[in-house]
Amino acid sequence: MNLPSKEMSPAFWSFGNGHGEISPGQVDHGSEGAGPVLELETLYSAVSRGTEALVFNGLVPGSEYQRMRAPYQQGDFPGPVRYGYMNVGRVVAGPPEAVGRYGFCLFPHQRRYRVPASAVTLLPENLPPGRAVLAANLETAINGLWDGEPMVGDRVAIVGCGVVGCLVAWLASGIPGTRVTGIDPNPHRQDILASLGVEWAPELSRDDHDLVFHTSGHPAGLETALALAGNEGRIIEMSWYGEQAVPARLGGSFHSRRLTLRSSQVGQLSPRQLPRWTHNDRMSLAIKLLANPLLDNLITGESDFEQLPEVMSELARGACDTLCHRIRYP
Repeated sequence: MNLPSKEMSPAFWSFGNGHGEISPGQVDHGSEGAGPVLELETLYSAVSRGTEALVFNGLVPGSEYQRMRAPYQQGDFPGPVRYGYMNVGRVVAGPPEAVGRYGFCLFPHQRRYRVPASAVTLLPENLPPGRAVLAANLETAINGLWDGEPMVGDRVAIVGCGVVGCLVAWLASGIPGTRVTGIDPNPHRQDILASLGVEWAPELSRDDHDLVFHTSGHPAGLETALALAGNEGRIIEMSWYGEQAVPARLGGSFHSRRLTLRSSQVGQLSPRQLPRWTHNDRMSLAIKLLANPLLDNLITGESDFEQLPEVMSELARGACDTLCHRIRYP
């Protein structure tokens, strides 16, 4: 891959055809004239399985090329593109009070990078850097809860228990009196959900739920979510399908039960929070909540950076059963 002769560092690139490779990526990103600047050496990154699989396989619709750009993406869809947004590094240059600390940044898989200090959330001492890769997923889950507006005593179902689904279930279970059920056909999810204090079911027919979150990424999961909602129930659609057509059963009892189907997407703050919260506020909340060591149970796979082309191929094909797959930078 021929790239401009700027300061570069090894990065992972997706070609949009089920192929990826390690090639140089740009180090400096918008730091000129941006106030304090931090340079970080990556310790860990993580794969966002749903979105990164769509990017890797070239399934981002042309209409979404701009909206789906990651904050520090390099290249354009369908590829080659350096894409990702779960990066934890050690600050090696910048203001003295930051050097030596760990920080989370919405940066792709790359060994070294330089960004404005405002783009990095420094980690508190009680948060291990290896767990902090979950920050972006937890931020998504927080936004989903804000959009769903769960209340005391709500009966809540989460259809699809990947990382985001598990985090939504964990957050919802902390509301007093809620009955929270994670629904996923994969029996390996049972122990993980139990460790978070959430009940698991392979399927469920009870249609008495006040609130249903759909996080499976599969159209059939949306059908399940619609069926689980009770009268006047709310379904929060958190899956993104790329170019895949998604049939939704909006006939039958959908109207007579007066169901509400609402999308949730982390790129924008929930309208109810927007007058008072910023994106940085939301990220700071996610970092604070990550202090809970139970969340380590969501990191079920790990490999070295140099293995990422093969690992991404397996993840994008669904060839391995893992939740959060963490990448080490030895």
